Amino acid sequence: MPNRPYIFYELTNSICSVCYVKVEAKVILQDDKVYLTKRCPVHGPEKVLLSNDIAYYKKTREFLKPAEMPLRFNTPIKYGCPYDCGLCPDHEQHSCLTLVEVTDSCNLQCPICYAESSPKRQTFRTLEHIEAMLDAVVRNEGEPDIVQISGGEPTIHPQFFDILDAAKRRPIKHIMVNTNGIRIAGDREFARRLSEYSPGFEIYLQFDSFEDEVLKELRGANLADIRRKAIEHLNEFNISTTLVVTLKKGLNDGEIGKIIQYGLQQRAVRGVTFQPIQAAGRLDRYDPATDRLTLSEVRQMIIDQSEVFSADDIIPVPCHPDCLAMGYALKMGEQVIPLTGLIDPQVLLEGGRNTIVYEQDETLREKVFSLFSTNHSPESSALSLKQLLCCLPLVQVPPAISYDNVFRVIIMQFLDAYNFDIRSVKKSCVHIVHPDGRIIPFDTYNLFYRDDKERRLQELQQQFAPVR
Repeated sequence: MPNRPYIFYELTNSICSVCYVKVEAKVILQDDKVYLTKRCPVHGPEKVLLSNDIAYYKKTREFLKPAEMPLRFNTPIKYGCPYDCGLCPDHEQHSCLTLVEVTDSCNLQCPICYAESSPKRQTFRTLEHIEAMLDAVVRNEGEPDIVQISGGEPTIHPQFFDILDAAKRRPIKHIMVNTNGIRIAGDREFARRLSEYSPGFEIYLQFDSFEDEVLKELRGANLADIRRKAIEHLNEFNISTTLVVTLKKGLNDGEIGKIIQYGLQQRAVRGVTFQPIQAAGRLDRYDPATDRLTLSEVRQMIIDQSEVFSADDIIPVPCHPDCLAMGYALKMGEQVIPLTGLIDPQVLLEGGRNTIVYEQDETLREKVFSLFSTNHSPESSALSLKQLLCCLPLVQVPPAISYDNVFRVIIMQFLDAYNFDIRSVKKSCVHIVHPDGRIIPFDTYNLFYRDDKERRLQELQQQFAPVR
């Protein structure tokens, strides 16, 4: 009997990348890689790479925990995932990180912008509207872990500091500002004023490359000097900062290690987040066969290039293990100690071998488990790290650990029309507030719910309308 040239691993649902109609999909293992295959009745078959590392892909299935739900849901189940976002009761994860977009305007026009922001768009949401969006997050979460003020470019909003004040008045554990850094670089007093919002405040700074040509391709402008000046001001006032690297295959993925090493040398930088390009928004040239960069590829590049993190140090994040990976390190002067590789997560989760001294804290496993989840504010990781180090017999615990000592790398992959997996999107924990107050997974928002895309969604909903 002839054999198939692949192993059928699991069944899920996806969407056609052309018409966005829901279709059945198979996950297969072939030639040491993981692929998603699907067939649209109109547009035919598709095959997309999910992972170049079968072992790691299987490992993500080991990092699962019971879903943590929001306090309330916003939309009913009517058409089925992904056509009911808002959050609906069928979603399997609350909002670990929620974006609030305060403007569509930007002082750049990046060729890869998922929001299609530009100087031509002049929509600035009113403070009243933004406060209503913040209230929507609080109603869902009670005490939201992380709220990211985003755009467009949020720092150009005429009421920017009023927006931060409004966020600070609410029980939000950690506030981030997603920015290209232009205003921070050009206005030292602006940076000083930002420092007044600490603790519980962080800058999420675009930092894609050191190379002029790369920055022009990704951002449409040479921003190297601007980024360096922004870092200078952030270091001066020690404003907690994450460097955010949008990765394009073959363009800037060779700079991963260099950016990590640069971040380790900066006083204010607490870590680096790597985001492979999501095929959504303003992206003129994208071929999934040649341009797709998977999470597992980025993970291997971190291991190969960073000189800090090994394979055991970059592990799946349980709240959404398909799309999130994380590694923690302790930064003590010139010494950098990777932490995640020091423990066996299965020991922490299930008990067993005596490689960890549990002492008398019966909840230690749960506390340390939170280290490997995004459902806590970044500042709380310092506490988690101290608890972890106290229970590792081979590590000398420093007398004081603060957020300044934490350094993390995160890989954050967003689903698009090509690799869309409904099983996975149900676990999404990075969400965005719709202008009308719905809380929507970032993956589906950029495909179905942003701007005029909802008109297309309404047409799809009619095909899946429940029979009366």
